Amino acid sequence: MLERSALAENALQALHDEDYDRPFNTQALNHSTLVFTRGRPRLSLNGDWNFCVDLLDTGLRQKWFAMLPMAAEERPEPWDYDPYEGETVPVPSNWQMLKEKWYFFEGSAWYTRPLDMAAINPDTRKFLRVGAAQYDCKVFLNGAFLGNHYGGSTPFMVELTGHLKPGRNWLMLMVNNTRTLDRVPMRNTDWFNYGGVYREVELFETPKTLIRDLFVHLVPDGRFGTIRAEVEVEGADTARLEIPALGIDTPLALDASGRGVIEIAAKPALWSPESPVLYDVRLTAGADSVRDRVGFREIRTVGDEIHLNGTPLFLRGISVHEDDRTLGKVMREEDLARRFAHARELNCNYLRLAHYPHHERAAEMADELGFLLWEEIPVYWAIDFANPATYRDAENQLIELIKRDRNRASVIIWSVGNENPDTDARLAFMRGLAETAKAYDPTRLTSAACLVNHAKTCIEDRLADHIDVIGINEYYGWYEENFEDLAAIGRNSNPGKPVVISETGADADISATGPRRALFSEAYQTEVYEKQIATLRPLDYVKGMSPWILYDFRVERRQNVFQKGFNKKGLIAGDKATRKEAFSVLAAYYAERRDEDQARGGGGGEA
Repeated sequence: MLERSALAENALQALHDEDYDRPFNTQALNHSTLVFTRGRPRLSLNGDWNFCVDLLDTGLRQKWFAMLPMAAEERPEPWDYDPYEGETVPVPSNWQMLKEKWYFFEGSAWYTRPLDMAAINPDTRKFLRVGAAQYDCKVFLNGAFLGNHYGGSTPFMVELTGHLKPGRNWLMLMVNNTRTLDRVPMRNTDWFNYGGVYREVELFETPKTLIRDLFVHLVPDGRFGTIRAEVEVEGADTARLEIPALGIDTPLALDASGRGVIEIAAKPALWSPESPVLYDVRLTAGADSVRDRVGFREIRTVGDEIHLNGTPLFLRGISVHEDDRTLGKVMREEDLARRFAHARELNCNYLRLAHYPHHERAAEMADELGFLLWEEIPVYWAIDFANPATYRDAENQLIELIKRDRNRASVIIWSVGNENPDTDARLAFMRGLAETAKAYDPTRLTSAACLVNHAKTCIEDRLADHIDVIGINEYYGWYEENFEDLAAIGRNSNPGKPVVISETGADADISATGPRRALFSEAYQTEVYEKQIATLRPLDYVKGMSPWILYDFRVERRQNVFQKGFNKKGLIAGDKATRKEAFSVLAAYYAERRDEDQARGGGGGEA
């Protein structure tokens, strides 16, 4: 047994030491190790990887990562796992979607693949980028531990420079999707806990001079006449910024830390859902160069209004999960295109991407097609708000999301949480996240799904004082029965800032065995939507809504005879094709609302 091999060093410790994970949980792969990758050439490492589930974390105990390829007949002891031969799985994928026996598996799994290098150029650097791995991902190269990353939905990078060798290298990822009480999200959630490397894995080669970050935006001063660029570079004291369509080609001085800021007078055509104009942007420093396509717009609140480019805006939205009956959390271009096509047919100008960062291509497509986005991190329900380690996890995921998507004009809201109890620890936790969002991106609004005091029938949440837009999840007609209470909340609340109904809705099982009336029927869902619209319409401070949800989605906790492992609040069934009656009800309301806003000269017209 491998516990007695030279690799494990000490059989007793390998078998019984429950601190085996500690040396491999540095969380050193975080927002500080990200590199700006847009416009860079890349080598895809997608495809078949060797794979093995590891329920007992035997791989760390036995140090599988240090095992060298060896013919079976030459091994001095039997191997419990061979990283170099055997079963393979595709990357990206979720293991739940590959085999029935893995459907509810929570634990560790090992991915291994060769990485062949013809030669090592001493004048270049190499970086591995993992688009997302759920949830803790440890990286090993040629037996050396390079770091691990927390966060199941944000990208991370690790520099391979100095660790690669000419010829064959072996890359190993250990991915763990176990839900714990101190993680973000914690153990109890309301979406399916997929596992695996489910977004793209890529290798980047850069010069020694490295552009690490680029943030380009319109200065939010209400004048729409100044573009600001913030950059971070390693190995240079100057850079050059180009936006050819605006006649911008200017040097940018860098300080001793490699950071630089410049503000340039310019009058770009403003990005909006009606006119999603994007500009090519290029930054060069030494031999390094990156590109992006950026829209310039301003989003702000004025009293209880949301203004886009100085014009009042009503958010006609829908919530969406990253979920597919066949692919799980793996997203394809055609699936994203279908999502936006359905949103357009709903007459939406806005989508809430719940409850975690979605694939970065979603925001890119929203930029191109003209949709506004609410993006969020999974600070969901009863997070361990008093735990500094939990806060570090949440803050890092937030910064990674912001760094990834803050050049996307479509993103107008960073949300820092959903349905959390109003405690002192939670207030400090969430206030810290809201302040972090503003520190890394002062050009967007902050929000969270806040609380309603049902005894007083009014919006009441201390966090509301520390965010720009109050999100409210309410399910009158479903979890709460009395629609008069919803009307009373409207009369009793004076929030002083915009409110968005971030969730509302009802389940509808439209299968052959679904009910024809009452709860879980299509007719009941339709009635709930009709009553919601009638009740919310006169509430002037409500500046948008994103009902729950576009498609039915998979979730472990929903196990009654109608749901069978799916939340069926979708306006479209899980096949992403069959529409329910409420789809047309919401589409008609949004068309009416769009026409009313256009008649008043307001924003948020056609998406």
